[in-house]
Amino acid sequence: MPKTNLNANTHSWDEFMSIDSSVEVLIVDNNVCNDKCLTELDLSLFTSMKVLEVGDYSFSFVNEVKLIGLNQLERVVIGQKSFTKYKNDAAYDLKRHFYLKNCERVKELKMGCYSFSDYFVCEIENVPSLEVIEMGELNEKSFNFLYASLELKSDCERMK
Repeated sequence: MPKTNLNANTHSWDEFMSIDSSVEVLIVDNNVCNDKCLTELDLSLFTSMKVLEVGDYSFSFVNEVKLIGLNQLERVVIGQKSFTKYKNDAAYDLKRHFYLKNCERVKELKMGCYSFSDYFVCEIENVPSLEVIEMGELNEKSFNFLYASLELKSDCERMK
């Protein structure tokens, strides 16, 4: 019986669409998935995914990113100028939302400068293992979620 490849490195939208849902490490190359028709990225089917890495200049037209209920997810790394239409600036778009929720093992969320620079919502909720959040670079213009309010929520906090 052939072994499923647990790592996927994608260089195009067609490759991305053909990835097996059992992948554990998903790497998206630079300047990929910039089709205007691609407006939502819901990765909830990738229930075995442990690592998500997105390169620079990718997913420009995605309005909504959902990383929800990925109980194996440990690490999310987004390069520079991804998930934004404004590669060297910032704006806000009420339709653009980022969700990282109910991912019990995620320890690390990192993103490069200008990524998500026009997103209006950033919700990080019920991620009890989260140890590192890095948005942009210290002492550099970064503009990550510039017009969004950042909320960190936990079910434990609600019980107090």
